[in-house]
Amino acid sequence: MTSEKLDKYVSRLKAGDASAFDRIYELTHRAVYFAVFYILRDKMLAEDVLQETFVRALTSLNGYREGTNFTAWITTVGKSIALTSLRKRGREVATDFSEDPAALGTRETELPFIFDLAAKVLSEEEYEIVMLCHVAGYKRREVAEMTGMPVSTVTWKNNEALKKLRKCLDSEGGI
Repeated sequence: MTSEKLDKYVSRLKAGDASAFDRIYELTHRAVYFAVFYILRDKMLAEDVLQETFVRALTSLNGYREGTNFTAWITTVGKSIALTSLRKRGREVATDFSEDPAALGTRETELPFIFDLAAKVLSEEEYEIVMLCHVAGYKRREVAEMTGMPVSTVTWKNNEALKKLRKCLDSEGGI
């Protein structure tokens, strides 16, 4: 999906075609999710921020300049919301210390080992590329478009990130 085609959906949405939102969401939600997940490292919170990101993007869609990278724009919106959420959570004080907060939701807030390791070992950019290529299933060409990088750079960064992960796993006796 080229940026031009995504811009056409944005134009249709601005013109009042609500069905264009479905396609925009389908094309961009994984990129936003992994960018937010990298910051928050909590599945449920990342899903909440993802939802809030698209609501806020809809209300401020006129702030997006067509011809620029929509995926980068909406990812930046999501990162901003995630950072605000993180700061807000840092100021919260638990009032009931007898309750197990994990029992209130699901245990899915714990990261799978490889995601946690990747978040610790890789830069934010490397993490995003690896998650988009290998977890979300995007082609490198699509990731290059989303991130505004050349395909060769995405391929190189992906390979270097995988080498880092492999080296870390080998040194820990993981594989």
